[in-house]
Amino acid sequence: MSLFDVKGKIACVTGASSGLGRASGKLLAEAGAHVVGIARRSVELEAWQSETAGETAAVVADLLDRSGLSEIARAASQPFGPPDILINAAGINTRETADKVTVEGWDTTISLNLAVPFFFAQALVPAMREKTWGRIVNFASLQSRRAFPGGLSYGASKGGVEQLTRAMAEAWSQHGVNINALAPGFFPTELTGPVFSDEVRTEQNAQRTCIGRNGKLEDLDGPLLFFCSEASSYVTGQTLFVDGGFTAK
Repeated sequence: MSLFDVKGKIACVTGASSGLGRASGKLLAEAGAHVVGIARRSVELEAWQSETAGETAAVVADLLDRSGLSEIARAASQPFGPPDILINAAGINTRETADKVTVEGWDTTISLNLAVPFFFAQALVPAMREKTWGRIVNFASLQSRRAFPGGLSYGASKGGVEQLTRAMAEAWSQHGVNINALAPGFFPTELTGPVFSDEVRTEQNAQRTCIGRNGKLEDLDGPLLFFCSEASSYVTGQTLFVDGGFTAK
């Protein structure tokens, strides 16, 4: 068996309707995993399924309804069984400047980006613990360690994700459940649309990396499969920056 093999594993991906979640779900399904995608938008979820080769299922749900997370977890376990792998990719960036951060924007950002990954994982971990095998991948960010304009609440949430990943690993890795985080650099997604719509800013970001370009979605494939497979059996509580060396400079 290949160290990076995920064939037959059951994966659950939040935010599967767009961006990094959509790419993650597609990758895992086409690598042989049974993938359940979760998102609010049914049309986009159907589009993800239609473009993805492999076994997939969709759960239309609003993860911000925290009281419903246990029921969403049950629904995610119905198509193929309890997930072995959880990808916490759902997220939001309100891009409110510090002087204009609203209570609503702050609460929504912290809830979806930081609270949901923990409480949703909490609902799925018991089955992973029973199998003595599980993989959870959170999505951190450059803003876990760097401050960008208009990113106060987003940066706070993603800084929290890095520590959350360590704390989850301390709690659950002794039971065979490894938890790590990917921190992407600048990748073209729906969430980063405002950044990539500015050609000057896009090129400036590319030049701030060591490699000299912004990310392509396929640049995340190897790191994601690493964290989801036996290849990372002795790696937990870590945040891997997939940023072309942006944070190295």
